Amino acid sequence: MYLTGWTALLAALGAVPAAALESRAAAWLWVLGTLALAGLDAWMAPSVRSLGVRREPPESVRLGESAASTLVAANLGRRTLRGAVRDAWPPSVGATQARHPVALGPGESVRLRTALRPTRRGDLTAGAVTVRLAGPLRLAGRQRSFAVPARVRVLPEFASRRHLPARLARLRELDGRSSVLLKGAGSEFDSMREYVPGDDVRTIDWRSTARRGDVIVRTYRPERDRRIVVVVDTSRLSATRVADAPRLDASIEAALLLSALAAHAGDRVQATAWDRVERARAAAPGTRIVHQLADAVAAVEPSLLEPDWPGLVRLLQGRVSQRSLVVLLTTVDTGAADSGLIDAVGALAARHLVLVASVEDPELASLERGRADADAHYEAGAAARASLEREAVAGMLRRLGAEVVLAGPDELAPAVADRYLALKTAGRL
Repeated sequence: MYLTGWTALLAALGAVPAAALESRAAAWLWVLGTLALAGLDAWMAPSVRSLGVRREPPESVRLGESAASTLVAANLGRRTLRGAVRDAWPPSVGATQARHPVALGPGESVRLRTALRPTRRGDLTAGAVTVRLAGPLRLAGRQRSFAVPARVRVLPEFASRRHLPARLARLRELDGRSSVLLKGAGSEFDSMREYVPGDDVRTIDWRSTARRGDVIVRTYRPERDRRIVVVVDTSRLSATRVADAPRLDASIEAALLLSALAAHAGDRVQATAWDRVERARAAAPGTRIVHQLADAVAAVEPSLLEPDWPGLVRLLQGRVSQRSLVVLLTTVDTGAADSGLIDAVGALAARHLVLVASVEDPELASLERGRADADAHYEAGAAARASLEREAVAGMLRRLGAEVVLAGPDELAPAVADRYLALKTAGRL
């Protein structure tokens, strides 16, 4: 049962004048009479079970974008229903206009839309649906909450997709599909043409030159159909917040941008989220890998566990047989080195080309510049030491033959994509 504002107004209309005339008995009698009338009105209200409801939520929505969840309400009884329906969702879904008035005749139905704008990725479960049906006097009514299961998957934002058009343009240049042709780039033969000043003399085809009488050079393009393996580290260090977001979010952005770019390049991409076990996996042909990867990592959260790098090496050795580009989106610091990252990179570099990418904290750079007082000097010293230790670990990885990318959270994704294009240009894939 619930009371409406009309009940309070009716009680005040009689009780206030009676109290002003110092007739407390009359005031209390009026209030009790109003409550009894409200109770009768609630008893006469239709049963809330006469209103059937079901949810039709969106299957998925990208973080930061808007969507709508539809609630279908139908009058299953023989009386006209008037009241309200509340479509409850957790705060992180960002539901607005979740309360809907309803007025349905017998057999009628209505579709009620609740706007959603999620603020956190993952699988978000809806709350209960609360139904209020008013009595004929509008003083009170019946209320009940029903569990109507529904779930919406909030995909990663993929804000780094704004960098994709520029990288695709560079990719077309590498493939020779635009007016700019990179001479000698890559290792897959593309075509032959006449020599122009600036061409690499090593690309001259001497047989064709002798046969035609003009200097002829070979042009190359990056090889296609290469294998790219992306590993997103979900261990405890990925939970560290950098620029008000976990490191894991920046790694996911880098994985999505690289997967989209490599798929357009014709390379085969597979991805895994790993700490001590595989948390998610994606492997789909073409550009479908991007949606599959976003769906796979949407609900992945950092685990407060140390990574099992030897286990990852065994997983990749059993899954990938040919030489591939293995991209490790992890944390490069002394803690990562102690966890076995160095040995894992050494084992992988024996068979594959390894790229290690890590998020740098921009706050460390600002701390290093701090000289305002004694505390700032100590903080600057600590930040400088952390930077030196990180560079030392990065140097060890490079000596093992790995490529290393260190960038801020917003720059990591384009930096990884640029390094991929550079490796493709050099014919190392």
